[in-house]
Amino acid sequence: MFLRRCFPIFFSLLALTFYSHSISAGYYVYQMPDGSRVITDRPQHNRTAKLVHKSRKIGGIGLTVTNTVVIEPADGTDKFDDLINLVSNKHGMDPALIKAVVHAESYFNPNATSRVGASGLMQLMPRTAEIYGVFDLYSPMKNLDAGVRHLRYLLRRYKNHLRHALAAYNAGEKAVRFYNGIPPYRETQQYVRKVIHYHSYYQSQYRL
Repeated sequence: MFLRRCFPIFFSLLALTFYSHSISAGYYVYQMPDGSRVITDRPQHNRTAKLVHKSRKIGGIGLTVTNTVVIEPADGTDKFDDLINLVSNKHGMDPALIKAVVHAESYFNPNATSRVGASGLMQLMPRTAEIYGVFDLYSPMKNLDAGVRHLRYLLRRYKNHLRHALAAYNAGEKAVRFYNGIPPYRETQQYVRKVIHYHSYYQSQYRL
């Protein structure tokens, strides 16, 4: 009986606390080191998270996150520039695009490994790398060489339709064929948008 009497009081207090918090709380957009953005209703005190927008209303704030990617200069983003330029030129590819893919895939970490086994700078699956004669996925040179060749193949397959090639790089050719375009996977759609934004940014850097 005691618990039954307490439940209404508890939920009333919980609702009041939530209501009070929602009145006083604001919404914050923070940019992370990799250029991605997140929305939160709590201020962040992490030095790596940069506040880029604050509002007391949630309406429209999502556009700040999904439609804008600002890439701040960060340590390590130019670490493999010479190698990226060398391999890209060797295979007739745009180095700004390759750098954008590396940024999105591994954030320039040659030892990165995903939960599904994709590895290295361009996050190659072992089976894909093997097609190009590469078995040491953690060698920056070999990983880049196989990744660049694979992306070149995809661009040719999709007649230089960059978004379709990127979608296939992320989700596989079967998925792109099945959906006749970019698959409705949230991860893939975000990945394509991210690489396109990074590509635009790095193109401007190469023109400097």
